[in-house]
Amino acid sequence: MLTVRALVVVLASLILFPAMAAAQCVPVAGFGSEEVGGFPRGWKVRREDGYAVYRVMEEGGLRFLRAVARGVGTQAAFEHAWDLKERPILMWRWRARVFPAGSDERGATTNDSAVGVYVGFPRGPVTVRSIKYVWSRVAPVGTIASASAGFTRMLVVQSGAADPTRWVEERVNVVEDHRRLFGTDPDTPLGIGVLTDSDDTRSTAEGDYAAFRLCRP
Repeated sequence: MLTVRALVVVLASLILFPAMAAAQCVPVAGFGSEEVGGFPRGWKVRREDGYAVYRVMEEGGLRFLRAVARGVGTQAAFEHAWDLKERPILMWRWRARVFPAGSDERGATTNDSAVGVYVGFPRGPVTVRSIKYVWSRVAPVGTIASASAGFTRMLVVQSGAADPTRWVEERVNVVEDHRRLFGTDPDTPLGIGVLTDSDDTRSTAEGDYAAFRLCRP
């Protein structure tokens, strides 16, 4: 039977632990206050056709970014530098709704993805080095590939078909992955990006993104 002191400790832990856990992560590039059906504020696209690809949607009280790419491939990016020493962990939720027909990120002519998340880093005055986290249709988890003359290194973190109604949460250590993929410690990130594309396969790709957070170890 709990003593009064023990009961106080238990009750305090129930109150404090959720708050402490929440403090471990801070949201970034959220969609909760965005207009449903619109392009999210603060995000940028590489080409004008990207505005037709990405739209804020709502489902069950959750607002998220939906991407529908029909024969196009354009990133959407959110500029946000952060301290990797304090928060090396990036977390997010996503779901692959429609995989591009015949897609395989390991091939130059089939390099399309239903969902992909980027972290960009400066490389000289005009170029960017990126880690691309991918949910692949066929490439096994752990697969590494190179693109954009080696400036982008892809890492498969999910593989295979998915239930388009079920969200999957990801957790990656950006510092460790940069060391693994590029052999060096990363500079301060420039921000994050997403890419749902189908330009190589000339097909259709669909995916959803939500709840980006920067977290302590």
